[in-house]
Amino acid sequence: MNLKLRSYKKELLDNDDIPFEDIKRNMQELNFINTWLGGHQITIKGLQQLAGNLKEISVCEIGCGGGDNLTAITKWCNKKNIQIKCTGIDIKEECIEFAKQNIFLKPYTEWIASDYSKVHFEHKPDVIFSSLFCHHFTEEQLAAQLQWMKENCTIGFFINDLQRNTIAYHSISMLTKIFSSSYLVKNDAPLSVARGFHKNEWRKIFFHAGIEQLNINWQWAFRHLIIYKKT
Repeated sequence: MNLKLRSYKKELLDNDDIPFEDIKRNMQELNFINTWLGGHQITIKGLQQLAGNLKEISVCEIGCGGGDNLTAITKWCNKKNIQIKCTGIDIKEECIEFAKQNIFLKPYTEWIASDYSKVHFEHKPDVIFSSLFCHHFTEEQLAAQLQWMKENCTIGFFINDLQRNTIAYHSISMLTKIFSSSYLVKNDAPLSVARGFHKNEWRKIFFHAGIEQLNINWQWAFRHLIIYKKT
């Protein structure tokens, strides 16, 4: 695959006819990948930079999937004695159904099965974030998404997503082929890398969204952490 250009091939997970058990297995394996390849640590870093010294914070994740990111940041907040209130939004009802089975998150989290752009908050969250979500969209859709995130947060938002990279593409292809039992993960994990962005591409998307104050940093393993903080 030519990774000089971004792929727009649709991922299997974006289809509407996936059995629940297949989505469940996909969510479980994504949690494993995020845990062992440092994805959760990047999410925690993004929250940490926006939360500062706050001892109480409300957080919303769009494209929350099975809720593994919200679990990671809630555990971190508990260790730091930070009171946290979470909102998880995902367009797939199956993902929200799976996330609701997470007993640990039950006292902290409200779940919403909806297109994020149709959600209207009675009280806007302090921080909005997404992880491995943006690469599902076109550049035009992302510009609108960034504007929505900016308008609906009170402190700022951050993005944790993939860098398009040849090493990352072939590595995740090999690892999932050997270790994964999910056909969704085997197909979508390398395709997700091919649908990722370079740093200059992110800057263009933010420019078209009319957002100038951003901080973008490369993270291991082949990800970008992008932070916008309101002034």
